[in-house]
Amino acid sequence: MSEAPGGGRHPDISKALESVARHEDLVKLLAEQFARADVSLRELEARAGKLDGARLPRTTCADMLAGRRFPKKAVMVAFLRGCHVPDLQLPAWERAWERVRVHQLPATGYQLPAAGHQLQAAGHQFPPPGFQLPAAGPVSEPVPPAPADETRRWRRVALFAGAAAFVTLGVVVVLVWRPEPQEIRALDTIADQSQIVTDDGRAFPRGGSSRFTVTVDPAHTGVRLTRRLDAAVGLQHAVITVDGVKAAEWRPLVEDGVYKWRDQVVAIPQRLTAGRGSLTVVNTCVSSSGFNEFLYVVEHQVDGVWSVADTVDVGRGHAVSEVSHDYRVVGEDWAGTQTFAYPPRAEDRSVR
Repeated sequence: MSEAPGGGRHPDISKALESVARHEDLVKLLAEQFARADVSLRELEARAGKLDGARLPRTTCADMLAGRRFPKKAVMVAFLRGCHVPDLQLPAWERAWERVRVHQLPATGYQLPAAGHQLQAAGHQFPPPGFQLPAAGPVSEPVPPAPADETRRWRRVALFAGAAAFVTLGVVVVLVWRPEPQEIRALDTIADQSQIVTDDGRAFPRGGSSRFTVTVDPAHTGVRLTRRLDAAVGLQHAVITVDGVKAAEWRPLVEDGVYKWRDQVVAIPQRLTAGRGSLTVVNTCVSSSGFNEFLYVVEHQVDGVWSVADTVDVGRGHAVSEVSHDYRVVGEDWAGTQTFAYPPRAEDRSVR
């Protein structure tokens, strides 16, 4: 263990870094550092500005933690320093970054198609300004936009080039342009409202199940159950029983591979809960896509007012919560930690 700024102790994860070979492995360890630092993306950006290193925009951090973007090495180092990772640990992080980068390199170089050679011979610049050819891995910064008129003209050229290449060589040139302004604004919204959340949870396949016991006020007139889930796994479907009686279903949701966190809410019929102060809930998966769970919040209505009655935090990092609620899982096929974003609009984060 090594001392962290402020007098705390920072764990040495060199052994974990030595086993990193894939992008997702690196993302997981970066997310752990972010969670341990207990800092906002805005504060990380400010810290990087005070240090002599790479800029650290909040949107870049959000993409890096969500696994949407492979960072430049300097950006990763600036992030780690912002999280107060000791300098003596940084070489291990850099070696891990290099292994992932090498793993992403293609087996052969990119070959310009015949249509591209024809355009260059005719005096045109190919690729056009403002565009980029496919890289070995996700780029770490957006490509600067070309002027509007130039962009439209070269989109037509790109369509011609792609079609010609397909006919002559069976190869399609994919041209990537800068994200639209509304996409940039959406990422800014996530960063500003701190919608990036790190949480651990569990998952199980069809036929698997989880169970837990929660407490409510016996004088309640209604009970709601909310579950945090990873919506990147689409069409999750499970049957809910309360004290052995079918009460509701977790209905399938459409997959979302960008804003992956969702809070799904179900109402439990009062006829199953009236007068009871303790409820045993069982979730049984009936979908081929499986079922995941990270957090359950139980609300009850008392004297016409809704409030939180109990919370079950699922995951290996929340053993106390699991034990105190007699949590059990059958057929578990995954357990781990994820760092995702909620949708930027509040009304999209909670679904029924």
